[in-house]
Amino acid sequence: MNLNSSRVRIEERELLYRQSSYATTPRKESNLVIEGSFYQEKPMTIREMVTRRINKSLCFCLVIAIAITFVSYYVAMNYEAKLNSLDNEIVRLNAENQDLQTELDRYRSFNNVDNKIGEFNLLQKADKVIEVTALNAAQKEVEDTARTAANNFDWAIGY
Repeated sequence: MNLNSSRVRIEERELLYRQSSYATTPRKESNLVIEGSFYQEKPMTIREMVTRRINKSLCFCLVIAIAITFVSYYVAMNYEAKLNSLDNEIVRLNAENQDLQTELDRYRSFNNVDNKIGEFNLLQKADKVIEVTALNAAQKEVEDTARTAANNFDWAIGY
């Protein structure tokens, strides 16, 4: 209490000397009640201001680079998904093409056999029809012509 009372006495003396009141005279901050070393904000130097501005600029550039990276990654993933779907479609079409090629080869084989049969005239209609009575047929002997298997089945092999 000794400290407070001495301060009040000093202020009273000054007020009496100046002939003024508390309302017109501001308090003096020189006589502090609490003393000690406290953190005081010191003014920034030019170097600190430049460093701070460079750091803010670099942080802004980093944020923009990260945003561009995310966008490009999204675009790349979309293109990859499209390529995967196209790849699946190509595989499906190739399998379908193989099936169709097999079926076409089978039809060509049938066509080749049909053309060879047409070449050798194996399945033609008779040019003339001979009518014979039953008595003539019974009396007449039919001669068997000897045919070999090679002559009859050449067309079956596909020639």
